[in-house]
Amino acid sequence: MKIEHVAIWANDIEQLKQFYEKYFGAHSNDKYTNLKKGFSSYFLCFDSGSRLELMQMPSVPVTTNNPYSQFTGLIHLAISVGSVEKVDALTARLTKDGYEVLEGPRTTGDGYYESVVLDPEKNRIEITV
Repeated sequence: MKIEHVAIWANDIEQLKQFYEKYFGAHSNDKYTNLKKGFSSYFLCFDSGSRLELMQMPSVPVTTNNPYSQFTGLIHLAISVGSVEKVDALTARLTKDGYEVLEGPRTTGDGYYESVVLDPEKNRIEITV
């Protein structure tokens, strides 16, 4: 078995799509829109075959979770970039471009080399080797 995809409700799927395409090499399908429901989505595919669904619908309430605190439920999306050097380079690029880095790059107690950044909608992204 494998996880087929992970979905994110978003306020601005266009901005998130551009973020994941620019920094993580994702490729998007054409936008799907259901006018009756006011629903729109993109599926983003990564080179590994993993997929991320970005969804938008005006009736979905804004999250009350604080992106700077841990909470129950899904808390981050981990994306492997392949090497320590790539973690460092991507983290530096995101910092330079104004994205917030919460941690790292660093080696964690369980041996992962990672950094944690916030995407444009304050979702935690763990960048790993």
